Amino acid sequence: MKIERARGFRDIMPEEALKREKILDVIRRNFKLFGFLPIETPTVEYANMIDQRDDEVISDIFKLKDKGGRELMLRFEFTFQLSRLVKEQPNIKLPFRRYQIGSVFRDEPTQKGRYREFVQCDADIIGDESVNADAECLALAWKIFSDLGLKIKIKVNNRKLLDAILENIGVAKEKRDQAMREIDKLEKLGENQVKDNLKALITESQVKKLFSLFDKNLSYFLKQGFEGAREIKQLLQLAKIYGFKLEFTPSLARGLSYYTGNVWEITTPAYGLTIAAGGRFDDKVGKYVGKKIPAVGISFGLDRIAECIRTEVETVKTLIISIGQDPKAIELATKLRNEGISCILQFGKISKGLEYANSYKIPYTVFIGKEEVSKKKFKLRNMKTGKEELLTEKQLVARLKK
Repeated sequence: MKIERARGFRDIMPEEALKREKILDVIRRNFKLFGFLPIETPTVEYANMIDQRDDEVISDIFKLKDKGGRELMLRFEFTFQLSRLVKEQPNIKLPFRRYQIGSVFRDEPTQKGRYREFVQCDADIIGDESVNADAECLALAWKIFSDLGLKIKIKVNNRKLLDAILENIGVAKEKRDQAMREIDKLEKLGENQVKDNLKALITESQVKKLFSLFDKNLSYFLKQGFEGAREIKQLLQLAKIYGFKLEFTPSLARGLSYYTGNVWEITTPAYGLTIAAGGRFDDKVGKYVGKKIPAVGISFGLDRIAECIRTEVETVKTLIISIGQDPKAIELATKLRNEGISCILQFGKISKGLEYANSYKIPYTVFIGKEEVSKKKFKLRNMKTGKEELLTEKQLVARLKK
């Protein structure tokens, strides 16, 4: 029997996993700083929660059955679960600011750089229809990426405006969602391919008019009274107060059909990757309770962000090598751990200990032998420089805490 991991999934080893933890610490800290509260939802939901007319993404859902024959699915995002949550938790006080971090799944063809399981970090504001809530989501993103040291570009548009543009050039209402899905592929396929795809849906003249409107600035749409333009203007003004810039992009679509207002994508110019995205989805959350509940949110892609972070992470602070002084080594390890200093104990040959420290990039080793015990000092070696020092326990703790 051939033993291997399932296609489209991956193992994440310590160095990469530690980098991801470091990124998650920044994201989680800022979620809390902006007043978002954590929730957890099931990995498995009933398959009938998805309206088959919703989006193309439904073809990528992992489907399964339990022993009772019930149709189930693995969650493919967090947003769709909010409508069930609001129905089953009617006492939630609005506005409700929630965050969630975890794995989502897509049963799609495997290819380089795309995985069937990936981690999303979502923050949503439920029950606030104002553009202020939109701005809070983007201010959160700006703070997170500033803390991570990533230079970003935030592109914004409004689905009402894009719908009004399509209406202006004469595209029938029933064709607009599909047209938006094709427009959403601009970054992936390029302008020429998207134009060809659109010509199978609308006329060549309409395609030409569409792309001419995509070259217009916001003032044009404001003067012409296009719906959604004023919401973008408000968002731009709020961003200025918060201290960051937005780039108005009238061709930005966000492929999922549940978006209803302002939408955005955040990219890193240095890497050409979309690392966060979101927008307003006012018609989705309240669908099971029979009323409209405004909602807006943003999702951060941990895997994409990790690709853009080039940083060394600390594995373990120090390796303690006991040279026939095991009780003293254990006492020291306990002391260091109580001081919040990570360490590993090793009993045996010095050469094996040093080899181990190098293999895991442990920056310091501490030697404890008869001489050290008699002097009541410990020998600390810097594994990068090779420099060694004899230090008291107090000095050792102070040095390793730096």
